[in-house]
Amino acid sequence: MSIDFFKGLEQTATAAIDEDLGDGDITAALINDNKQVTATVITREAGILCGEAWVNEVFRQINSELEVVWQARDGEAVEPDQVLFGVTGHARSILSAERPALNFLQTLSATATSTAAYCSLISHTETTLLDTRKTLPGLRLAQKYAVTCGGGANHRIGLFDAFLLKENHIEACGSIPEAIKQARLNQPDARVEVEVESLDEFRIAVDAEPDWIMLDNFSLEDLRIAVVNNNHIKLEASGGIENPEDLIAIAETGVDYISIGALTKHIQAMDLSMRLDR
Repeated sequence: MSIDFFKGLEQTATAAIDEDLGDGDITAALINDNKQVTATVITREAGILCGEAWVNEVFRQINSELEVVWQARDGEAVEPDQVLFGVTGHARSILSAERPALNFLQTLSATATSTAAYCSLISHTETTLLDTRKTLPGLRLAQKYAVTCGGGANHRIGLFDAFLLKENHIEACGSIPEAIKQARLNQPDARVEVEVESLDEFRIAVDAEPDWIMLDNFSLEDLRIAVVNNNHIKLEASGGIENPEDLIAIAETGVDYISIGALTKHIQAMDLSMRLDR
């Protein structure tokens, strides 16, 4: 399934601008309306850049005559004091756009940076790192995009594009095989994943042939057993991944995927600064 990460970008930027500007920027209004400036945005720390499209859209909506020139691009590693982009034009407009634009850039860069750090830990394995639906409200697609900029991959986007049959779904359907059967009947082209919490449930799931099996909070030994006793079904480890040592050990069991909510929710915004050129 092809993902349009930029779907709704215009509305997302509008919402960010509206909550900040309200009826107008009373501080920027103190500046001479004819004043033209150039501003430069730098990062004060190392990381992976992400958010170019959202920054561009904020400046475009504030004033389409502003000129934004990027010196680093999404997915690139950046270093402290590196210039990320410059913007030239109407001084009031630039200062009004500053915070909404940098909010996007600092948050999405943080997501990409977090993902890259996790991916580097398991680069010696064949395991792919996945995100989850534990994203910031209103920034689902943006953060999913940032994960790819950091070297990770996307799980499902929402509840609409893939099945993930968990304990309550299975209970309501009657059994793992019945839940998988109903999923195939209802949406034949959608990926079917089932979550299991024990090796006994794993064996039942394997016989029912979903596309993926999520191994929830499995011990390392049970993960190894599942990998050895699997056939063509993709295996995803999830839950209980609290430190780098755990992540590395789980990847080294040979699972296909590891999903981690921390990629998008345990992030620290990149420290950015905008300076007006004198």
